[in-house]
Amino acid sequence: MIPQLSVLDLVPIRSGSTPREALQGSLALARHAERLGYRRYWVAEHHNMTGIASAATSVVIGYLAGGTSTIRVGAGGIMLPNHSPLQIAEQFGTLASLYPDRIDLGLGRAPGSDQLTMRALRRDPSSADTFPRDVQELQAYLGPVRPGQPVQAVPGGGTEVPLWILGSSTFGAQLAALLGLPYAFASHFAPDALDAALEAYRTGFEPSAQLATPYAMAGLNVVVADTDEEARFLFTTMQQGFANLRRGRPGPYPPPIEDIESFWSPAERAQASHMLTYAVVGSPDTVRAGLERFAAQTHVDELMVVSAIYDPDARLRSYELLAELAGSRDRVTTT
Repeated sequence: MIPQLSVLDLVPIRSGSTPREALQGSLALARHAERLGYRRYWVAEHHNMTGIASAATSVVIGYLAGGTSTIRVGAGGIMLPNHSPLQIAEQFGTLASLYPDRIDLGLGRAPGSDQLTMRALRRDPSSADTFPRDVQELQAYLGPVRPGQPVQAVPGGGTEVPLWILGSSTFGAQLAALLGLPYAFASHFAPDALDAALEAYRTGFEPSAQLATPYAMAGLNVVVADTDEEARFLFTTMQQGFANLRRGRPGPYPPPIEDIESFWSPAERAQASHMLTYAVVGSPDTVRAGLERFAAQTHVDELMVVSAIYDPDARLRSYELLAELAGSRDRVTTT
């Protein structure tokens, strides 16, 4: 059975387009996903990336939540070492006050940027070491206000915004298990530790006030089109993007190309293909089989789908076909 589906949107800036157009396209996709029955719509914090328009993540979440009405909207994620826990509690407390029971807060400890950008963010390189403590501090700010509490998040206190731990290694899995929080693994670009991380999370899980039993989600690249050939063509945008990262030349999302083999070297092909290990690309029948294999391997409760497709209409169509083959419209969710 295919798990519940959600959307991870990097708010891609296409070659020849603007950040404004990217944000407008993301709102259109969020509304589309809501109509189709997707559970969540997450955006992620990245900095100094000319192809991604979600750096001001909390602002983008407010824009998307304000333009939708039922779908959960959140961060996948906020890179907590870039911020103080109090500031994030205030931002997400404000969002939760505006959009009750619709806001998620996924937390990561990676910089979401390069070393030079880290310095521009005034980030202390050692701040990742305090990530577990910072998560608990943030959780306390969002929890019930204690009598005489000297520092409060206003808004924020008492909102109890659901927290998630994000990761691409067993570290995040172990922390999520220890704190009794839901866990999301970034298998859409970091495939190596997927099975080990899920195992560590499930075996080490301790129930909490937020969550009684483990709840795991995994990222998956998905491109669906009417035919396998068309889907593979659309997928070349993502393949070029990963190759450009290896070249140190990330940029706006490129249009798809007919012959990907003429674009990259064997080494680039090997590295990009490895990072895209968990990609399901093809017609509805092909994708259904791929999703079922991934679900059987991981037993995750939810799939966070990434579809970096250049053409906005093709991106909408991919998510529509995916919802149809997975039966998302008919699902009843409990999480």
